[in-house]
Formats: sequence, structure tokens, C-alpha cells
Amino acid sequence: MKVIKQSGLIIFLVGLTIFIGTIFTGSFSLNQSDLDTFIKEKNYKSAVIKSNLEEAIVTSEDLNIFQFSKRVTKAYESSNLYYDHLIQKYNKEKNWKEKGKQYQYKIGGKPHSLSFILAKKAGKGWAAENTTLMWFLTFGLGIIGALLFIVPDVVLLGKPGIKNDGIFLDAATNRGWIGWFAFVFLVTFYILLYFYPDLIVNWVFLVDPISASLSGNPASQWFLYGFLYCTVMTVMAVRMYVKYRHNKYQILRTTSVLFFQIVFAFLIPEILVRFEKPWYDFKNAFPLDYDFFFRWNLDELLSSGGFGLFILVWGVVLTVVIVPIMVYFFGKRWYCSWVCGCGGLAETLGDPYRQLSSKTLLSWKFERIIIHSVLIFVLVMTGFALYTFFSGANQVIGIKTQTIQDIYGFLIGSIFAGVIGTGFYPIFGNRVWCRFGCPLAAYLGFIQRFKSKFRITTNGGQCISCGNCSTYCEQGIDVRAYAQKGENIVRSSCVGCGVCSAVCPRGVLKLENGPEDGRINPTEILLGNDVDLMNFVNQK
Repeated sequence: MKVIKQSGLIIFLVGLTIFIGTIFTGSFSLNQSDLDTFIKEKNYKSAVIKSNLEEAIVTSEDLNIFQFSKRVTKAYESSNLYYDHLIQKYNKEKNWKEKGKQYQYKIGGKPHSLSFILAKKAGKGWAAENTTLMWFLTFGLGIIGALLFIVPDVVLLGKPGIKNDGIFLDAATNRGWIGWFAFVFLVTFYILLYFYPDLIVNWVFLVDPISASLSGNPASQWFLYGFLYCTVMTVMAVRMYVKYRHNKYQILRTTSVLFFQIVFAFLIPEILVRFEKPWYDFKNAFPLDYDFFFRWNLDELLSSGGFGLFILVWGVVLTVVIVPIMVYFFGKRWYCSWVCGCGGLAETLGDPYRQLSSKTLLSWKFERIIIHSVLIFVLVMTGFALYTFFSGANQVIGIKTQTIQDIYGFLIGSIFAGVIGTGFYPIFGNRVWCRFGCPLAAYLGFIQRFKSKFRITTNGGQCISCGNCSTYCEQGIDVRAYAQKGENIVRSSCVGCGVCSAVCPRGVLKLENGPEDGRINPTEILLGNDVDLMNFVNQK
């Protein structure tokens, strides 16, 4: 079995190496007719951008993706700069008519996103022309290798149950060199995905056939991400099934998050696009779905007829009615641990790193400040968005709505939720985003803390203070401190993953939904050196 695991690791690393190396393969250039077609499709009115792109990429040279990207982004930037200078010139001359004309020639959009569109048209080579073979050599070998590494644990781990498995002695799970390598890889991937999508166009080519079969369209970097997301969750779900095969709760919730991610977050939205309907993830509730009330989304939904109106109503009802009712009866675990895609990735890919979450009081303090600040930020931004949508204005109290949306999208939507939220798994634990940044988690946490039937009950008399529960709590809760006192765990941050209960050797912890009376039962710890000890006992 160990030989199979080692073979699996080698196969996985070969697939990963080819996957990374694919970025550097292929050549990129356009002929004149393809460029003319592109400019016509985009309805570019600028002669400057046409001239710049012709000079940059209509060539017989075999440009690699880095050269191609640099030339294309420079062409767009120089074109916009040319018209910026004209605008400044006419502004000084007070020639308002000519100044106004120049804006139609400026090209909006992020330079690397514009470059990505051209790269999809210009790509040649193994990734673009042999997608099936290259998919097998990358995704295929990665999946096969990972499964060969995971499945033998059914035998090697012995009888079902959680063991003292040396997680703090392993370089992969205790911020060793393997953990740091994983950290660098994940952070780099998210930076490329969000800010330099043209550089990973060869990866996108690999999933073009899959995208075409679902939505009828070529793949984008977001389709690649969605496919990778589901693939990684599926493979790591197998690991969860093996590791927690003694616990039905873990098996059921792993199956649940896998189902909701693959079906609701990936397949249904792509199939909707094939039928010319808006792309929509029906499980994604506001304010996690922070752009739901943005003008562009409301315009798209309202222009999509009855189905778009249904999505709009569903999104509001999900947030205002369904979410609080479900939290009241089942706690935030129904969403964060059974439905949410962010939670699903954290519970599968992130499971090896759950012990790295900080349990200090300082972390708890920062957690409350940061997550509630993000919630306030998104609510203010949404208020701005709705005001400008209904009023027709583009700013509120002198602040442009688009500016605050761009700031939130960059800082929270990209950097916090993506680069930090997932990339930092191997260093700070698997729930960095859920614990410190998710505004929906903050909203659910308010309800769970003050108006819910959910709690984790403890049997202090059975607790042996082994610390497994606190070690494996991904939300940084010192579960053992509650268990030692026999106190119910009622924390707004608890996502009800149930791992604390799964790793307890004495059955001290139990996830329950019960009456609200007695749900919060704080207890005092009597200290032997307390001078008022007898007084305290008599008062009781």
C-alpha cells in the first residue's frame, strides 16, 4: 500500500509539473484579417488601437505568452494615453466639443483581461491544439495520482477513528517547507487568476471542450476556476470519506457541500447560459454575493423577462427569509458547512490545515472587528448601489458608487476572499475568509448567537482535557475551555463543522438543536485560592 501511495505522489507531481509548465508553451500572434475581425466585433472606433495592435501582434514572430501580454497591454495603454493627452489639450483650450469626442475612442477594461481575449484567438501549440491529450497529462495525472495517494489510507490508517497522527511533526501540515510551497503556489495562482488571466490562457485552453459542451461557449478563466474548484473538492472529498469514515455526520455534510458546489455553483449556471439565461448560482446569498444589487446585475435580470425577475425575487427571499429561518432552527452550519462553496473548499482542500487556526484572545478580538467591518462595508456599498440605481445619480454624498464598488471588489472580493482566503490555508488555517472576512458569516453569526436553537453541548465530567477539540477547531474556538466547565458552546463564529465532536475520544461534545431556554449556560470556575470561596459557595 505504501508503494501505491508513493507512486501516486510521483504521478501527481508529474501532472502538477506539466500543468505549471504548460504556461510557458505555445506561440501567440494574429494575422491581419483576424485582427480586423476582432476590432469590428469590439466596435473600436480608435484608429490608434488598430495601429498599435497591428504593430504589436500581427507578426511572423513566435511570441510566448509573456511577450504577447506585454505588447498587447502596452498597445491598449498607449492608445488610451494618446486620447488622455488630447482630452487635456482640448480642456486647456476650452474646446469642449472636441474634448467630448475623445472619450468614445478610449477603451475601458483591465489591460490583462483585454489581452486574455486576444490571447484566446491568437494561441497556437500543444495546449490550444491538443486539448484532450494535454488535459490528461495535467488534470488526468493529477487526479489519478491524488487518488492513488489517498485511497490506500483505508488500509494504512487501520480501524476507523481519529488518531494522534503527528500533524505538528509534518512539514506539510505545520508550516514546514511543503506548507510554504503550497502557500506560494496557491497565492500565485490566485494572483494570476484575478489580475493576470492572459498569462494562464494555456490552462484555459485545456477546458475549452468542457465549457463548449455545457454552455456552448469557449472557456474563460472563471470557467477554469470553477472546474478546478469542483475537481479539487471532489478529490479531497474522497480523502474526507477515508479519514472520517467512522462519522456519518462528516460523510453526509461532505457529500452535501460537494453536491451544492458541483450542481448549483457550476453545472446549473453554465447550462443556464446555453439557454440564454443569466448566469446565476442559486445557493449564493447576499451579502456573500456582494454584487447582486449592482446596477449591471439588476439591469441584466430585469431585461431577462420572467426568469430574471424570479432570480431577483429568489435572491431577496433567500437573504431576508430563508437564511434567518434556517439559522434559527439549525444554526449557521446549515449554510457554512453544508451548502457554501467557500466552506466546501475549506472543509475538503483545507482540512489538512484546520489545526493552524489561531486560538488566542487577540485573534478573536481581530476576528470580531474585521468581519463586522466588512459587513458594514458591504451594506453601505449596497445602499449606495440601490440609491444610484433608483435615483439615476452616480454618486452619494460626493462619493462615486463605482469607486466604492471597485474598492470592495479589489480588497475584499479578490485579495481577501481569494488570495488570502484560500492562498493562506497552509499558513493560517482553512477558514481565514470565513472567520475574518465573510459578511454572510457575520450576518448568520448574529442570528446564531442571539436567536437560534443550535448549540454544542458538553459533558464536563467526561472531559479528559486532551485538547483534540481545540486543536482541530478551524474557527479558532478554545473548545476545551467550554468542555472543561460543562458549558454549552454558543459562539457566532462556530460553523458547526462537527470535527471537534468527531475527534473527541470521550463523546463529550454533541451538536444539538433544542429549546432556547438554557441554551446559554455560563458557569463559574471555583479557584482553591479564592479568599471568598466559602462565601461564594454559600451564595450559590
